Amino acid sequence: MLRAEGRLGSLANGGGEEGCFLVGGHFLLSGHLAQMLLGALPPIVHIRHESDRAAMRWSLERMADEVRHPQPGGVLIVQQLAYMMLIQALRLHLNNAASIGVGWLFALADKKMSAAIACMHDDPGHNWTLQTLAARVGISRSVFARRFKETVGTSPIEYLTQWRMQLACERLKNSDEAIQRIALSLGYESESAFGKAFKRVVGHSPGRHR
Repeated sequence: MLRAEGRLGSLANGGGEEGCFLVGGHFLLSGHLAQMLLGALPPIVHIRHESDRAAMRWSLERMADEVRHPQPGGVLIVQQLAYMMLIQALRLHLNNAASIGVGWLFALADKKMSAAIACMHDDPGHNWTLQTLAARVGISRSVFARRFKETVGTSPIEYLTQWRMQLACERLKNSDEAIQRIALSLGYESESAFGKAFKRVVGHSPGRHR
């Protein structure tokens, strides 16, 4: 459709009547936090089932219509549709692979594990313990510890520490906050304790990272 409208350049031929046409784009994700998402994804997400493809088709059709019939604000609408397609593709991948995948992304399909992860993400400086997290999601301490390790791949406290260090890396790189202030806001009683945890997880000191 887009080729017929002459909007994809003269070199786009589509391979003839029996061929197929590919349209590509990309999202730029950077920083330590991006690695948490990218590290949980395969190189290719293949949407195989017709019901799943139908869920994507609406956005594709709207995007094609915006390109074929430009109107004020069309570029912004196309961008937002692209974000919708990315999120929808991630949802479909998560739903299809949740039973075999391990990692924080797949744990989001488990309501109780997702709630625990949300607690840590929303308030990383809180004094979370295995007991308080288990109580927050309404299951026993032992069951929570086992399910979290099975779905996420690490213990809850290990995950919390890694999340805190991801946040610390971003703030050290992108702000002038004092290291002591960052440490206290992430739940560490002293800069020294924070420094030891940071070096254990990241491999070097907070000062060197900055």
